[in-house]
Amino acid sequence: MASPKLKAPVAIISKLYCSPSQVVLTVRKRPQTVTGGGFVVTEDSTQSVVFRVEGCGVLGSQGELVVRDRAGDALLLIRRKEGVVQALSINRKWKGYSFDYEGIRKLVFKLKEPNSCLGRTSAIRISTEPRRSSGGDWDFEVQGRFPEKACTIVDHLGRIMAQIGVEKGMRNMDLYYVVVKPGVDQAFVFGVIAVLDNIYGESTAC
Repeated sequence: MASPKLKAPVAIISKLYCSPSQVVLTVRKRPQTVTGGGFVVTEDSTQSVVFRVEGCGVLGSQGELVVRDRAGDALLLIRRKEGVVQALSINRKWKGYSFDYEGIRKLVFKLKEPNSCLGRTSAIRISTEPRRSSGGDWDFEVQGRFPEKACTIVDHLGRIMAQIGVEKGMRNMDLYYVVVKPGVDQAFVFGVIAVLDNIYGESTAC
C-alpha cells in the first residue's frame, strides 16, 4: 500500500530546501583524514554540489558534524551528547542545531542512537523542535539498513520522506543515491544521513 502524500512542505531547517518536485541526489563519501572526512552531495541533473558534510576527524572535535550549503556556509551543527550517563545509556543522543541570520544556534532535531553493544537493531528515531507529532516521543524513523544503503526515512504517519539506495550491481557503498520526496527539507535529510554515516562508520566494538 502506498504511503499517504504530504499536504504541506516539511521544513525543518528552511523552506529553501523543500523542492516542489522529487529530487535525486548523489552522495560521494570522502576518505577519512587527520583533519576530517564526510561526504559531498551533488544534484544528478546538473552535477552541481548541493551540500557538503564535514566529519570530526582525528584532530577535530569528537562527535561533531557540520552540514554546509553549496556556498560553504554552515546550515547545521550536529553534536553527540557525551558524558558518563550517555556512555551507560542504551541510546546515545545527537542534537542538530540550525543557524539564524545572526548566526545564533537553534535546536531543530534530536536523534537517538542505538547502543553498539546491542547490535544496533533498535529503530533509529528522530524528534524535531518544535514537535510535528501530537503523540509519542518521535517524529521520524529510519527503516531498513543504512550500512547496505537500503533504508527509508519515514514520518510518524508512515509517509516516505527519503529513500537511500545504490545502483543495481554497484558494490561501492561510498557512492550512493538519495531520493528526496517533494516538499521535504533536503538539508534535514542530509543532517540525519550525516549522523547515520558517523554511527555506522565508527567501531562497534564493546
